[in-house]
Amino acid sequence: MREPAVTGALLAVWALAAPGTASGVEEPKFRVIVADGDFEIREYAPVIVAETIVEGDWGVAGNAGFRRLASYIFGANDGGRRIAMTVPVSQQAPGSRIAMTAPVAQERRGTAWAVAFTMPREYSLDRLPVPNDPTVHLRPIGERRVGAIRFSGRWNAERFEAGEAELRRWLTSKGEKVIGEPVSARYNPPWTPWFLRRNEILLELAPRPE
Repeated sequence: MREPAVTGALLAVWALAAPGTASGVEEPKFRVIVADGDFEIREYAPVIVAETIVEGDWGVAGNAGFRRLASYIFGANDGGRRIAMTVPVSQQAPGSRIAMTAPVAQERRGTAWAVAFTMPREYSLDRLPVPNDPTVHLRPIGERRVGAIRFSGRWNAERFEAGEAELRRWLTSKGEKVIGEPVSARYNPPWTPWFLRRNEILLELAPRPE
């Protein structure tokens, strides 16, 4: 499968929020419990995500979801107050502003896909502006254990499916039980050379017995 076409809107968001790479963009906080080459088991702190559900194939849904969420963090919200960007921004838009974070996460939900941005750690749920788009929702996610595999390469469904299979085999060898659907995570802007891109597959794990 070819990489999905990248629209001008997506390029503009990355240009404003993460020039060059995603290195200056906040990421969800986690602690590594087990590290084995490209594989890790992590403990993630609680987060809040802005999420939207999109019908379509992997690439189409990812682009459509990205546009909706980018509109929200760049001002398509109730505009009750100003929230400063945590990364450089070259222009202003009406409404509240929220920092761009990484990664862009995508997870299958039945016949559709859930695309999500993690909100900056400084905001609680009651401090985030309400999205203007009724298809964008704010959702808290509690502390959790996650298996991860990190790899470079192009963004396509086949590569993420292959990574998921590798991760599942490794987690099985560690005696871990996977719960939930796999999440594809992309950390870099579209113009990053494919061999320098940071991609991950994340699988939530059952809690360890006390």
